[in-house]
Amino acid sequence: MVNQAKTTSMAYWIITILVAVLFIVPGIMLLLHVPHFTQDMAHLGYPIYFLAILGVWKILAAITIVAPRLQRLKEWAYAGLVFDASSAAISRASVGDDALKIIAPLAITALVLLSWKLRPADRTLKS
Repeated sequence: MVNQAKTTSMAYWIITILVAVLFIVPGIMLLLHVPHFTQDMAHLGYPIYFLAILGVWKILAAITIVAPRLQRLKEWAYAGLVFDASSAAISRASVGDDALKIIAPLAITALVLLSWKLRPADRTLKS
């Protein structure tokens, strides 16, 4: 039987790697100005220069949450990922997108929060 700590650790890494991929891939697509992403950002009312800003921060935050150490920076990265995903849901709702396009970033927000909650002690900021 697998013990609780090992199960929690496995869940943390699976969810954290999934979160990292969910931010790195779109981050790269934004930096490359892939048409689907460019059109989507225009639909949401964001200027073209915002793609580079958002793309860089998505990639940096994703790398930070999987990197060793950097506990204080991890706190900022997790906060940024929550701001990014929850703002995406708000942006989608603001332009009248369908429920699925609003729920998807909220589900990603939940995964980010779950990753943060499941962090092992050596990946948390000591008070």
